[in-house]
Amino acid sequence: MNDILAAIILGIVEGLTEFIPVSSTGHLLLAKIALGLEDKSWDSFIVLIQLGAILAVVTLYFRRLWAVLIGLPTSAEARRFALSVLVAFLPAVVFGVLLYDFIKEVLFESPALICWSLVIGGFGLLAIDRWAPAPRHDDAMTLPLKTTLGVGLFQVLSMIPGVSRSGATIVGGVLLGVDKRAAAEFSFFLAIPTMMGAFAKDFWESRESLMVGGHLGLLAVGFVVSFVSGLIVVKVLLDFVSKRGLAPFGWWRILVGGVGLGLIYFG
Repeated sequence: MNDILAAIILGIVEGLTEFIPVSSTGHLLLAKIALGLEDKSWDSFIVLIQLGAILAVVTLYFRRLWAVLIGLPTSAEARRFALSVLVAFLPAVVFGVLLYDFIKEVLFESPALICWSLVIGGFGLLAIDRWAPAPRHDDAMTLPLKTTLGVGLFQVLSMIPGVSRSGATIVGGVLLGVDKRAAAEFSFFLAIPTMMGAFAKDFWESRESLMVGGHLGLLAVGFVVSFVSGLIVVKVLLDFVSKRGLAPFGWWRILVGGVGLGLIYFG
């Protein structure tokens, strides 16, 4: 397949799946396999184009984020929100550094693990949608620190491909008493440092290979496409989750994971 077309397809998949609880990494890795992209550089490509989707969040929430940034010296509320995101981010830093090589070299190479994670996570979303505890918090910018730490610990589960970063953080928030809409919004905010950190680490690790073979050009294509499709998803997701809940995403995960397992074991 033409590399530019592959970059466009992966960019679309990234933007459409990064912020919904279906596992963008899982979908991207399965798409990579389906497209026959065997070069290991595509694994780094998958991580790096996530920055495009993250910048979509920064763009849509720019006014609120800028208000927090300029308010840090004078506003206790701004400092508390920044601290809540930092607290939620720290578990991913610790476990990401410790498990980076294992994740990239072992977990990324297991389609069966990805598909099982999709299916199990799908049933988890169905259960949460039906039996979620009554929410106690409805503002993503004023969550208690112990709640955001819990959300951060749930995010660590998403290092397993197929689990879903947004799915883990939204489910963690809901289980800890956060309204679904606020849990999804905090997941957006937490994605910014988490994915920027993953981008910086993977870019540094892959800097030499990216400088040859036109990889930077392909990365630019994937980045732009993921940014545009990410903008669309973020704009509609909060209202969708508020009205429809998490069940549609759970059924989608079960469908994709089930089809994948069927192809692996019976194809």
